Amino acid sequence: MRIVLVGPPGAGKGTQAHLLAKTLSIPHISTGDLFRANIGQGTPLGLEAKSYMDAGRLVPDEVTIGMAKDRMLQPDAANGFLLDGFPRNLGQAKALDEFLAEHGIALDGVLDLEVPEDEVVRRIAGRRLCRNDGGHVFHVDYNPPKTEGVCDECGGELYQRSDDTEEKVRTRLEVYHTETEPIIDYYRQQGLVETIPALGKVGEVTQRAIEALKQNS
Repeated sequence: MRIVLVGPPGAGKGTQAHLLAKTLSIPHISTGDLFRANIGQGTPLGLEAKSYMDAGRLVPDEVTIGMAKDRMLQPDAANGFLLDGFPRNLGQAKALDEFLAEHGIALDGVLDLEVPEDEVVRRIAGRRLCRNDGGHVFHVDYNPPKTEGVCDECGGELYQRSDDTEEKVRTRLEVYHTETEPIIDYYRQQGLVETIPALGKVGEVTQRAIEALKQNS
């Protein structure tokens, strides 16, 4: 099964992508992982991406597309994959379609995680991380620490990331609406989109996604 997962920042894409990929026994291919792997391994695409990043410039679509193509051609992706964070704009979506057509395969579905904008802001702006270990994450509303500003696990100071402020989150949402939302309409015209309400418990959202894929297959 070949799936694209889309949704605004804070929709829980990373969590759902991991759970869905595990349930469906297909690799989870995220843009972040692609960049880290290529840069870490010093591949030509990774070195090119790093040169742009080091200069504070956006990595061109063709570099991201090249990384995604290489990953989708790996043996573990022969029977399917779940794309998370790619494609992120119409140019990448059309390049993906061309790549799939060249290899005689097609997408099985596009899962659109739907979350109200105010909830996205609440989720991200309320996040707090431990300075001693970024793996300890709390939330002022949904998972508050026992003592405000103090990590339950190690006693470290909790802080808000600079890009997690409400102002920054709303800016990221504007970018999402402008760049990524158009691919939903693009795929909807192909009859591929299943909109998944992403409020509620994590397992409930996963089950909704699985049921939607069954109905679309």
